[in-house]
Amino acid sequence: MAKRILVVTQHFWPENFRINDIVEGFLQDGLEVDVLCGLPNYPKGEWFEGYSAHGPWEEHYGTAQVFRAREWPRKGNTSINIFLNYVSWPLYAAGALNRLPGGYDAVFCFNTSPVLMCWPAIRYAKKHKIPFTNYVLDLWPENLYSVLPVKNALLRRIAQGVSDLLYKKADRLIAMSEPLQQRLCQRTGKPQSAVAVIPQYCEDFYAIPQSDAALEARFADRFNLVFTGTFTPAQRLDLLLRAVLEARAAGAEKLHLLLVGDGMSRESLQTLARELQAEDAVTFYGSVPAKEVPKFTALADALLISLSDSPDLGLTVPGKLASYMAAAKPVLASMNGAGYAAVKESGGGLVSPACDQHALARNMLELYNMTTGQRAELGAKAKNYYLAHYHRAELLRQLETFILQGGTAARM
Repeated sequence: MAKRILVVTQHFWPENFRINDIVEGFLQDGLEVDVLCGLPNYPKGEWFEGYSAHGPWEEHYGTAQVFRAREWPRKGNTSINIFLNYVSWPLYAAGALNRLPGGYDAVFCFNTSPVLMCWPAIRYAKKHKIPFTNYVLDLWPENLYSVLPVKNALLRRIAQGVSDLLYKKADRLIAMSEPLQQRLCQRTGKPQSAVAVIPQYCEDFYAIPQSDAALEARFADRFNLVFTGTFTPAQRLDLLLRAVLEARAAGAEKLHLLLVGDGMSRESLQTLARELQAEDAVTFYGSVPAKEVPKFTALADALLISLSDSPDLGLTVPGKLASYMAAAKPVLASMNGAGYAAVKESGGGLVSPACDQHALARNMLELYNMTTGQRAELGAKAKNYYLAHYHRAELLRQLETFILQGGTAARM
């Protein structure tokens, strides 16, 4: 008889999150899946076409049954709307638990921000006495402070206490890196056997280059540094823009920053570009479906990834690093900790400390002055690291084994 998993996640299809592919993988491997999620409005805070505050409440994603719960939309990405979005969905989702058909063998939460989204999963698992596994992708409250400027000491103590309590209540935790595993063990008192290290994989299509003649013609005769993903303060995209301008001034006159995505920082970045008179150095392309991202990585001379200098952000390896390495292009990384170490170990790019604009600009200039063959060699090393560490089939197997059986997932 097929095993049944309840997936709990505020963000799900048609929003662009990796949990969509994880659910597809579970189904392909013969598991039965139900999903409890929110109403799609990320990242702009506007309801996706076909959705509103009135539903729909039930759909299918392949053979997975999807149950949706209300949430306050992030409209405008103001601090108050983000806060209301964070706290509203867990409350509505808890009220929607009685709509679920049951019969699950395990509960799994794909826990991006907010940490509160795992609360309905905890309630359901405890009531029905089945194991709950929490995949910690955004460590809280640390990640909260990179988005909302919470300065009040009492509020910070409350956020810390709530986060620790929710992590402790999970039967099993998944961390993306060994430093994060160690932090979670310290905070929860759980043994390492209850906190598996399973990096985020990327979908297989990221490893297949896509040629788009019109796109390539539009950005021809430029040295294209491509960033894909969500624009938030944690990504420090302002630093990328300033570093590009610095490298251009030092001789890399064809350097061009291509930003593919959207998010709460877009408006401030566009304002900065105008203030710096950098319109020729940067293009804000906007969001594209995930399966079109390989069109942009294919035309890239290098792929950019950055994080702020928060020591807590250094505990995780961003999921986009896997998709960058799969594209077989050099990686330019500006970050600390686990992500820095992964790029360094791979030999597939150049790394600089988080928020060090001058070091990043020097790396841009160095890459710009390399031969095509030298850059291709870096890309090949990145691809080999992806195959060894971030391959979808193996990491899916580890996820399924740990969620359903527990114990320490086999390391690659």
